[in-house]
Amino acid sequence: MICRNRKISRRSVIRGAGATLALPMLEIMGGKSVARSSVAAPVRAAFFYVPNGVVQRSWHPDATGRNFQLSPTLKPLEPVREKVTILTNLDRVKVAGTDGHAQAGACWLSSAAPDELSPAGYPLKKTIDQIIAAEVGKQTAFRSLELSCNPYEDNRESIYFDNISWYGHGHVARSLRDPKEVFNRLFSVKDHVANKSVLDVVLDDARSLEQELGRGDRDKLGEYLESVRTVEKQIERVAQRQNEIDGLKIAPPVKPWQAMSRSEFIQVMGDLMILALRCDLTRVATVMSSPERWGSPLTVHGLFNKPVDHHGMTHGQGNARVRSELESLDRFHVEQFAALVAKMDKVEEGEGTLLDNMIFTFGSGISDGSLHVYTDLPTVVAGRAGGALDAGRHVKSAQGTPIANLWLSMAQMMGLGLDRIGDSTGNLKLG
Repeated sequence: MICRNRKISRRSVIRGAGATLALPMLEIMGGKSVARSSVAAPVRAAFFYVPNGVVQRSWHPDATGRNFQLSPTLKPLEPVREKVTILTNLDRVKVAGTDGHAQAGACWLSSAAPDELSPAGYPLKKTIDQIIAAEVGKQTAFRSLELSCNPYEDNRESIYFDNISWYGHGHVARSLRDPKEVFNRLFSVKDHVANKSVLDVVLDDARSLEQELGRGDRDKLGEYLESVRTVEKQIERVAQRQNEIDGLKIAPPVKPWQAMSRSEFIQVMGDLMILALRCDLTRVATVMSSPERWGSPLTVHGLFNKPVDHHGMTHGQGNARVRSELESLDRFHVEQFAALVAKMDKVEEGEGTLLDNMIFTFGSGISDGSLHVYTDLPTVVAGRAGGALDAGRHVKSAQGTPIANLWLSMAQMMGLGLDRIGDSTGNLKLG
């Protein structure tokens, strides 16, 4: 007999021989509606990092409050503007004597006070994502998820350029950069089924579950499974492309994800992050679009006809052509973030969407890559934090406001009873 009114656990999964798929938020998990039940959708925090700052003149909106026009660089956010908050005048204190780019990336989320130095000389402590994860990660399969869209492993730079998440002094939360590895880890895919469709493996269990679901839940489950399949297909296409590359006998050999375009790589990593968040496998995630400084050129298809050195471009802003190209690259990064924000807003959750229960931050640890300054860091927050964040505004803080005030506000929105983080002087009034 089909029992459509029973509850199933938020931790429920569908299984096959060698693979496990966590379920998204379903109405059956809360009896009637998740939003109206004691099983409220959790608030999640995610961070999207862009290196080398931005071209300042094209970044800032023209006014504050709700009646502002998005700047040329921020224009891709227009479809989701009511669910994003533009934050300006947020600073970090720069410690002299250490590399400006390494410090920008590694210390962006720590915002440690200038006198709180690591053995390497950086103001680096536990980062805000790990502070939050230490608390909310007790309730999820993965405490946190760290992803990188860096296709290189040439070690031309130290770990401080290539990681934004830290457990503490000298203890890095290393990021994953192979989408297939991330997929297999999230969904517990065993070696003997790694080359099969996970959906095929769990199909029987999925069909059995569908018999117990109402129409709304069946639609939601179907949409989720289709999302999983889309990611699988993305990874499969890269593997096929890799076979073609191998046949050309190009040296040195490239790895599968290095065959991706920049947009494709960032989006597939973002899709994996969204899958993890919507299934409550984790409530904290970070994505690096690319490392700080980094001498290895990256190819940005559709913008440039050859690999470009983002860091080198920032030091050529005096040239009008270079500055225009750099503005295009800044806009490209905002486009990638905006695409992920839009995807989150399409995932229904209770009476809202996944985005409504997110604090998804776009930012850079350096404001102007040519000057190496940490004042007025480019910052955008997407989501409503379960109703705690009043979105759709440009909030301009008093000059000199520490970005740690934002991290403190986030921690409080995530339920942590903290009154200080790093060099914070109070929280931001974002509600």
